[in-house]
Amino acid sequence: MTSKRRLGLVMASFIGLGGALTLAGDSKPKLTPRDKAYYLRQDQVAFIRPGLNLKIQGVALGALPTVKVTFRISDSQDQGLDRLGVETPGPLSFDFVIARIKPGDTQYRCYVLRPETNDDTQITKILPLAEHDGTFTSSGDGVYQYTFSTQLPTDFEKNATTTVAITATRDLSEFDLGTTVTNALFNFVPSGAPVTQVRDVVSTTACNQCHNPITGHNGEWTEMRTCVLCHEPENSDLSPGSQSLDFKVFIHKIHMGANMPSVSGKPLNVLGTSGSPTTATVASGATQAPQPGGSQPAGTPYQLITDDSLDESALIFPQDIRNCTVCHQNATQADNWKTKPSSAACGSCHDDVNFATGQNHVNLPQPDDSQCATCHIQQGELEFDASIVGAHTIPTASKQLPGTTFSILGVTNTNPGQQPTVTFAVKDKSGNVIDASKMDYLSLVLAGPTTDYANSWTEDARKATPGGGGYVYTFSQAIPKNTTGSFAVAIEGYRTVTLNPGTTKQIMARDAGFNQVSYFSVDGSKAAPRRTVATLNNCNACHQTLAAHGGIRRNTEECVLCHNPNSTDAATRPQNQMPAQGIHFKTLIHRIHTDQDDVTDDLTVYGFNGTPVDYNGVLFPGDRRDCATCHVSGSQELPLPTGLLPTNSPRSVIQVMPPIQAACLSCHTTTDAAAHAVTNTSTTFGESCEVCHGTNADFSIDKVHAQ
Repeated sequence: MTSKRRLGLVMASFIGLGGALTLAGDSKPKLTPRDKAYYLRQDQVAFIRPGLNLKIQGVALGALPTVKVTFRISDSQDQGLDRLGVETPGPLSFDFVIARIKPGDTQYRCYVLRPETNDDTQITKILPLAEHDGTFTSSGDGVYQYTFSTQLPTDFEKNATTTVAITATRDLSEFDLGTTVTNALFNFVPSGAPVTQVRDVVSTTACNQCHNPITGHNGEWTEMRTCVLCHEPENSDLSPGSQSLDFKVFIHKIHMGANMPSVSGKPLNVLGTSGSPTTATVASGATQAPQPGGSQPAGTPYQLITDDSLDESALIFPQDIRNCTVCHQNATQADNWKTKPSSAACGSCHDDVNFATGQNHVNLPQPDDSQCATCHIQQGELEFDASIVGAHTIPTASKQLPGTTFSILGVTNTNPGQQPTVTFAVKDKSGNVIDASKMDYLSLVLAGPTTDYANSWTEDARKATPGGGGYVYTFSQAIPKNTTGSFAVAIEGYRTVTLNPGTTKQIMARDAGFNQVSYFSVDGSKAAPRRTVATLNNCNACHQTLAAHGGIRRNTEECVLCHNPNSTDAATRPQNQMPAQGIHFKTLIHRIHTDQDDVTDDLTVYGFNGTPVDYNGVLFPGDRRDCATCHVSGSQELPLPTGLLPTNSPRSVIQVMPPIQAACLSCHTTTDAAAHAVTNTSTTFGESCEVCHGTNADFSIDKVHAQ
């Protein structure tokens, strides 16, 4: 029996009982096209009442002492829910945690401790975990009292902030609505004193810049303030080496991944600009335990063993790992990263340092953290010094950079068959003119038409001559004859700047300008920019400063000029690695952001000088079903604009893909998906995808990607 069939029968049974369930309210709850419930009929919404709210009303200590927490669960219209799913649709499950943090402490200690065993290692430990084996009492209207099975010790800290956390999961999968999860916390001091101490170093909103949303333990925990209750210093995995599961340690390590010195064999001060994939030197099968003081030998995989085995050695952070504030923001203790240095936190990234012996720590042993802030002050006088802010300076964001700014002032000679002349300016951030001929790299890119770029040409603009309030350059490439519509011209370049010159911390950095793109008509019509599919701001929510090709290309509006439907890596790919890889932007970006487990083909692109770039291990930290993470203005929906070109993809099952296929099959890479696409495409009429997947169709793009 299908869920829709069951829904109809269940609703009929309630009606037959004289409307035992009141269908109150006439409006849908606040939902978006990302939610499956958004697509329900009004009568279905009224019956199911999707959504889940959880509020802790209070905590009481009883005899022994036992802990009782009172909470209310309700749907999106504040109707109380039955946790068993009998009186209201969808059973609920819960997990509970209670922990304390003493005045003056910076870490929680969890009261709930349970034995945990790994079947492979046969290691058992008593670890901080959540519980759900207490007792429930119902007070009606969704109000419940849960009595913890865990009892507090008789000498428990009566003056410590004590935090109770609950995660609730509502299962509506029988109605094809999946599960909904929410967390709630409650802080109190048993003695009745006011709450003055918590741990709030990283906010959930900061994590959700990339993770969309952040979840842990099968999606049950979604709030950072709940994570730190169990992931405290006493927590570790079940490996022979006892990897720490303290939040500040393993989260740093996970985000370092392949760039950890223990994995890559490279000290952190030689890491390149983040965003470029790094090949990790991992010793397959290595089981070396951490050395005293936290230092590990190069080539040690970073593996966590709990109820499962996780190898995080290949993870790549999507931006420069030195950007500490991307995570440490919007929290009351967000400055801890620079005000409270510790061997645990610092050694989680710098894991080639042995604090006990002084190895890789200027031969200075540090038995504890009491002197860390003496040398590592918050901020010193120079960038790249031993201060915490200075040591995490990103060269391309250095305040010493004079800056490079580009302006395209005009384009002439724009008729088909003519060689366009571009007038542009190059200045520093103070407005001083930069000599174009002395730039290390400076190019202009011509591409068109803007309906869908077919070709692009890049020429060295350092040959430009002064004039027109800047520099003037005439392309050797003419605008193709019989061309109509609009074309685009973009500018890119950098100069090399010495930072901290004359010191032992001298660093060479690329001072790249932001790529400006200008549009012009070739037939007298109004100049029309290329359609906007995704914005740079959306990319930078995760990447901070998206910068490709040595950091010179920083604007997705320019990326699409070269990464057009006809482009491949044929010019740089070795002959013995043919056929070429298509690098059309929409196929390349979709495919890069598709997890390896979901694809059946290889994605290795050969770049400049024949350098292979392997994207097969890249993991997307968000939910790819949320197209609006990248797309804007519903650009993912059908129909697509007319005039789009087919994509050249020599290594794909379909080597020349129509526009819609090119987008969809870059994520849906199976042969079945390709067969479905081909079956619904006619050589005479083209793609018929809109019939089923159009904006208002039964299987619209947003609907089939809803959660």
